[in-house]
Amino acid sequence: MNSPGALAELTNLLSGRTFVALTGAGCSTESGIPDYRSEGTRRRSRNPIRFQEYVRDQAARKRYWARSVIGWARLSRARPNPAHHSLATLERRGRLRGVITQNVDRLHHAAGSARVVELHGALAEVRCLECGALEARDALQRRLLARNPGWLEHAAELAPDGDATLPDAAVADFEVASCRACAGPLKPRVVFFGESVPRETVDAAYALLDEAEALLVVGTSLTVFSGYRFVKRAAARGLPTAIINLGPTRGDPLAVTRVDGRAGEVLPALVDALR
Repeated sequence: MNSPGALAELTNLLSGRTFVALTGAGCSTESGIPDYRSEGTRRRSRNPIRFQEYVRDQAARKRYWARSVIGWARLSRARPNPAHHSLATLERRGRLRGVITQNVDRLHHAAGSARVVELHGALAEVRCLECGALEARDALQRRLLARNPGWLEHAAELAPDGDATLPDAAVADFEVASCRACAGPLKPRVVFFGESVPRETVDAAYALLDEAEALLVVGTSLTVFSGYRFVKRAAARGLPTAIINLGPTRGDPLAVTRVDGRAGEVLPALVDALR
């Protein structure tokens, strides 16, 4: 945390106000889930798969699922950290109206948050691109491992959004599973790069923000417009915005106050300060 004074400013701003939290990857990094923009991730980064590439290219889908089998095996074991638990506590106390999250890991739910709008969907479900049938990701994982025994023995490093690093040469023998209902191609129920957030999801997030008297941004640089739009919405409505993040964010010029620190350290301190 950058200073006790910054926490005091944050506490003063939120005291007596109900607020909504907008969370990003920095809320989950302390649960062992990498983000796209930390220094370590950038050193080994590659461009994430884009929606049109996934839809049009069978080879791209094969690469995605070959890596995802490894990534999901590890991401599904992740557990909420103090940041998630703190937000759930603030909601139970009636201070927090709910969470708008850019994360796809379902850790807010696991921590006990009741009102969560998932801007980018969730990796816990997959959808058929042809018939729309849904399947639990755990069930698909069992089918993929049955087709590819020993796949989890590949050495790979966890990457953002349940992905994993895996050489293309290792993907050659991987067998993809199809929709059980129509044999169509499956896609995780998340918003890929180049894909739009569904209108009904944006509307649900706006409706949640409209209930609040302030916006608390946690663990996101707000580089992607799908999150930044809510800072702009808060400013347009005259709601004060506070930011907790390691490093600068796109929303800093619109924020009333900010704390430079880890979500898992700052949020528990905020919970105590707001008692």
